[in-house]
Amino acid sequence: MSLVQPHAPEPFASPLWPDPEREAAFRNWLASLAASQGLDASSVRLASADASFRRYLRVDGAQGSRIIMDAPPDKENCQPFVKVAKLMNGAGLLAPEVLAWDEPNGFMLLSDLGTQTMMQAIDPAQPEANLGLYLQAVDALVTWQSASQADVLPPYDQALLSRELGLFPEWYLGRYRGLTLDPAQQGTLDAAFAAIMAQNLTWPQVYVHRDFMPRNLMVAGEQLGVLDFQDAVYGPITYDVASLMRDAFLSWDEDFCLDITVRYWERARRAGLPVGDDFGEFYRGVEWMGLQRHLKVAGIFARLTLRDDKPQYLADTPRFIGYIRATCNRYRELKPLLRLVDQVEGVAAASGYAFGRV
Repeated sequence: MSLVQPHAPEPFASPLWPDPEREAAFRNWLASLAASQGLDASSVRLASADASFRRYLRVDGAQGSRIIMDAPPDKENCQPFVKVAKLMNGAGLLAPEVLAWDEPNGFMLLSDLGTQTMMQAIDPAQPEANLGLYLQAVDALVTWQSASQADVLPPYDQALLSRELGLFPEWYLGRYRGLTLDPAQQGTLDAAFAAIMAQNLTWPQVYVHRDFMPRNLMVAGEQLGVLDFQDAVYGPITYDVASLMRDAFLSWDEDFCLDITVRYWERARRAGLPVGDDFGEFYRGVEWMGLQRHLKVAGIFARLTLRDDKPQYLADTPRFIGYIRATCNRYRELKPLLRLVDQVEGVAAASGYAFGRV
């Protein structure tokens, strides 16, 4: 999971490169491109950091600024990024174009989609004021899904769903909360995970971005730009709209989530996408897919803190627990999981839950 964390640009300086050999390789690569790409090598500065090991730099050029991806090849595989970028641009989406790639060293020159994310443009206090932005996101999502073909991207199958769900007991419950589940608790978790996977795998498959949310969408005119797509897969059509409306860093009341989701469903139906004829059934599918994502992300945020020394992500963990509890409270089959989560969080059972609000 790749979650961009924007930072204010800062001057290029040696502290950006703790490894002198990597710095030298970068400077040599950039110098080799400067003339042909019209780049000002002295203008390099940090553009954003990432939840993975990659980071992004910005450099000025004769034809405008460009983005440089710095992805150490021993830690990051850039081939999926290149493949999905080509797919997205071919589908008519606004995604970074790969202008140059030093594959052995993990440096890549990309077109620049600007400096303002959708997240930065959103007014969280006035949901309806953001309708235009969300409809742009819906249009981008429908365009992406409409280009879907089988056997192009990795499958989002039961094995991958299971591995992702496993992050919750391993990292959130075990390592972060320090819990060892007893046999009854483990049985509850196993049954809930089996039900979640079974529900999610009933939905038709399309291209899935896997992090389709405002932090990864760029405000770039009439069409939103799309970033951080390297983990794209071929999986349930319910996933990306669940990711969009049940955000890792932003919560909306359910009325607004319903409004945008039904607008997506209507546009997807008109585009011939397999979202079904019953919106109620589709919305149930979105909730169950969202639950899988929330359990996964709770585990990922704990892992980022404990393994990768990035504790800032845990500040948003209560949002995910709120999402999990709200969904579990709605469906009878998930009530045992709700009781388990309440035990873990040390909260008393309640008659209802806010829709992910914290």
